[in-house]
Amino acid sequence: MKDQNKNTEIREIRLSELHLPEDLKKLNYYQCRRLAKEMRDIMIRTISHNGGHLASNLGVVELTMALHRVFESPKDKFIWDVGHQCYAHKLLTGRVKQFRTIRTENGISGFPKPSESPHDVCISGHSSNSISIACGMAESMRMNNDSHHAIAIIGDGAMTGGMAFEGLNNGGKKKLKNLIVILNDNNMSISGNVGALSGYLRSIRESERYVRRKQELERNLRNTPKVGEPTIKVLKKTKDSFKRVVMNQATMFEQMGFVYLGPVDGHNLLELEEVLRTAKRYETPVFIHVRTVKGKGYLPAEKNPSQFHGVSKFDVMTGNPEISGDDCYSTQFGMELTKLANEDKRICAITAAMEFGTGLQYFAADHPDRFYDVGIAEQHAVTFAAGLAASGLIPVFAVYSTFLQRAYDQLIHDVAIGGLHVVLAIDRAGIVGEDGETHQGMFDVPMLTCIPGTVIYSPSCYEELNLCMRRAIFEDTGLAAVRYPKGNDKGMHFPKEALNTDYTYLEEDADILLISYGRVYQSIWDAHNTCEKSGYKTSLLKLTRIFPVDEDLVEKALKYKIVIFFEESSGYGGISTIFGSLLSQYGFGGRYVRVSADNFLKHASIPALLEKTDLSAHAVCRYIYAYGTKS
Repeated sequence: MKDQNKNTEIREIRLSELHLPEDLKKLNYYQCRRLAKEMRDIMIRTISHNGGHLASNLGVVELTMALHRVFESPKDKFIWDVGHQCYAHKLLTGRVKQFRTIRTENGISGFPKPSESPHDVCISGHSSNSISIACGMAESMRMNNDSHHAIAIIGDGAMTGGMAFEGLNNGGKKKLKNLIVILNDNNMSISGNVGALSGYLRSIRESERYVRRKQELERNLRNTPKVGEPTIKVLKKTKDSFKRVVMNQATMFEQMGFVYLGPVDGHNLLELEEVLRTAKRYETPVFIHVRTVKGKGYLPAEKNPSQFHGVSKFDVMTGNPEISGDDCYSTQFGMELTKLANEDKRICAITAAMEFGTGLQYFAADHPDRFYDVGIAEQHAVTFAAGLAASGLIPVFAVYSTFLQRAYDQLIHDVAIGGLHVVLAIDRAGIVGEDGETHQGMFDVPMLTCIPGTVIYSPSCYEELNLCMRRAIFEDTGLAAVRYPKGNDKGMHFPKEALNTDYTYLEEDADILLISYGRVYQSIWDAHNTCEKSGYKTSLLKLTRIFPVDEDLVEKALKYKIVIFFEESSGYGGISTIFGSLLSQYGFGGRYVRVSADNFLKHASIPALLEKTDLSAHAVCRYIYAYGTKS
């Protein structure tokens, strides 16, 4: 094959043949384009089998390649925001062979992980933090006389998070000359982007002539003898003058202290490298606006980027998922909330850029005037809900457990202190599996139990979810939370005749009482039946309203010699710790055992993690055999 530009023989190159990222700089553009195609093929093939974040990664292949060709990782620091767009980065930093293990137990992570590679400079699983991290790294470089750069790559969805603008404000104010912020603008978050910022970026995208005219002017000046190069230097040193020459338009980012470059075609490697090299020459913070296509190179993902944001297994040829997501707790919640909203016009639904992820598409379709997508802005979502509640409405904020952490002060200050009635629908509560430490929903319970006046429900099946939603919305008066796991309830086979929103107590002539809530009740039910066949009897207590703890239940537990509480949450500050403290206050003379997930959980399947944390039926049996006696 010949390069049309150079008329020289070009050897086909594959990722596995290269010493990466160093060899990337040696390739010509034809070889880079072939490499980009190979990277997309690897991603599609691997994610179709392992699941993961596909569309966002397909969109940043050329951008990632340009970064590694222009800069020198890890001396130059790449901070990915959100970290799920780092797959191309992993492929280009020596992890080609391990990539097939991504998001599997003992395999590589689907997010940046410093313990995995020096090229992953920080943990990044939540959005909007990259610019702040880059500011800190850039300042550290300045103090150490290090001339390398800290580069934050942030999506336009993540730019709706307020912390991103806190970072921009600080970086621009301090004039960090080695700070570069790259906006990966694909006009998408997980659901479509919303809000004023989205409109502002769209207006800039529509002025794409800026880059073309800038590049044309610079090329003309370079070709002008004697005066060309000096003129370029003067323009670059004079704040805003280069922009005024080519476009006569200031941007918000320039007003914050950044040189603005863009918009640039994020799939044109030549343009990307040119703008990155230009950014390196500035001695002031630079903001680069890059336009990309989410799902680039795979038609199903280009057509449905939201569907292919985070996917489970799918058929590569058709794009159809092997397992339908139609039947899950999120969908059940969304349909039930829509029904309840038909009964009461005060009910409103709020999401932080997760309309489809939380099942709120049904509510949005039936009640668009009461549906609010605030973008990736959980803090604003909670305080916005407080404003609705203070005005007599009933706001329901649907949010993943791991993302609720971002709004803790607002829950206390803006909702709870004033006794406002806000309902939290906490999705992905407990173990979520392959996304790993940054996404496990292990901290919502201990976080919320610290807030006075809070009520928390943890249903064990769809029927209980519906009951809990109704009670939280229509009967509770303050901050109420209904938490439910990822997946569906098809594995729940315990008797459901006595389901309610308080508790279910199965009393046996036994020395051991097993307590749990939510999904893990199935584990203790299965273990109870298995061990009973071997002569080990146990009583069971299933909590549905898990907080505040019903002290009558503590009194029921006093008659047992052994009480074992299995909790799919961090136990410190969790219900198992609170229950144990109450047992002690009531003078419990037996043995109390608390089994919970008290450490950060790495990526693995949900069944594997339940086993690892001793929350599986098999693990519960071990406790029964260890502490019980045959009848």
